[in-house]
Amino acid sequence: MKNLPEKFSERMKSFPQFDYEAYIESLNQPAVKGFRVNTDKISLSEFEKINIFGNNRIPFTENGFYLDYDKAGNHPFHHAGMIYIQEPAAMAPAECIDINPGWTILDMCAAPGGKSTQLRNKLGNRGVLVSNEIISSRCKILTGNIERMGSHNTITTCMDTNKLSSLFPAYFDLIMCDAPCSGEGMFRKDPVAIDEWSEENVRKCAKRQLEILENAVKMLKNGGYIIYATCTFSLEENEMVIDSFLTAHPEFGLCEVKDIVKQHTVSGIKFDGCKSGDINLTRRFYPYISKGEGQFMAILKNNNEPLPCKLKPTDKKGIVDKVIFDFLDDVLSEYNRSNVRIHNNNAVYISSDTNINISSAFSFGITIGEIKKNYIQPHHQFFMALGNYFRRRIELHEDSDELKRYLHGEEINVNCSNGWAVITVRGCTIGGVKVVNGKAKNHYPKGLRLRNM
Repeated sequence: MKNLPEKFSERMKSFPQFDYEAYIESLNQPAVKGFRVNTDKISLSEFEKINIFGNNRIPFTENGFYLDYDKAGNHPFHHAGMIYIQEPAAMAPAECIDINPGWTILDMCAAPGGKSTQLRNKLGNRGVLVSNEIISSRCKILTGNIERMGSHNTITTCMDTNKLSSLFPAYFDLIMCDAPCSGEGMFRKDPVAIDEWSEENVRKCAKRQLEILENAVKMLKNGGYIIYATCTFSLEENEMVIDSFLTAHPEFGLCEVKDIVKQHTVSGIKFDGCKSGDINLTRRFYPYISKGEGQFMAILKNNNEPLPCKLKPTDKKGIVDKVIFDFLDDVLSEYNRSNVRIHNNNAVYISSDTNINISSAFSFGITIGEIKKNYIQPHHQFFMALGNYFRRRIELHEDSDELKRYLHGEEINVNCSNGWAVITVRGCTIGGVKVVNGKAKNHYPKGLRLRNM
């Protein structure tokens, strides 16, 4: 590992109750990897019967395991959205509080999608997740991961948080603010973060983090929660940000994290000049205490009495052409007709009580497909999210030559009636095909296909 910046080391040595020598020793160990089981696709009990990626559980995440498998991203189980590969400490913030399955949730700085998909797993059929990323290239990655996981009632947006706040006044029950930071907690995993570190960058990040939190306040319901998280250690970006925020917003207070997270973290640091008497309720994840990288987290609660949502319901759902329903009737065994609507000239599927209609959304619910002349060209997301309801399902074994050929984009022979069908592995959808006379024409997206046999 590269040498740490001298100034950084001096700062870390000054932290109370911090074992610098143990920290340095942990940095010389291999980075820890993890994965979560996507319980929207497969139950934890069923996955454990076929789990080949590592059986050691991450103690603070019910469906989390430490990863012990090379190139897991190429495995069919990953392509089928059964797992999400995620650094273990990064799973902790979403485990800090109990999630109500009917909540509206915002992930403000969401790419690549780990915390978003983790939160989505905790929501029910009526809960809604808005997942935002300001950088378009990263928003594409975020949307791709959400599609692979087969997520329902999820909207992705690509905008700065100030613009986002104008669209969702006092709308969300919970906001995940995984703020951009100096990345000190990632030094073991990402040596580039060492090269880019400076005290000036730490100060710049802290200023930006406070701005993001100010925008979060505008979008949070009275009585709602903000989970503030970073993957850095600096006081300026963590406890000092929280202290400044609480000073500016006396209606907010800090909450304790769940006991299981508390057991694997340490209390926040009380610094000179700190005005918050309970800053120790914030939590720090150190790599020499628990298996994972660095993480900071705090739960902020708006203690004002709840008020009616300020967001005006919209009836602009568009006229749904009969060709869409004809397509769905042929392809699906069941679906809710009231969940079908038009968004940006695409047929989409989203809970009918979702009172959001953002024309600028990067992705809105489940994209059924593009409306062509007298037919629908289905989208990969449609296969992945609604595959369980397809009339035609073609099950292939994860080690079969047919599945390997499918993942490489080839046509395969199948025993199935003509029409749109899904390919499944262990019952989980991995993609779609158009069956014509025993031939399954491949519709697995070119950007996801495996290159080498």
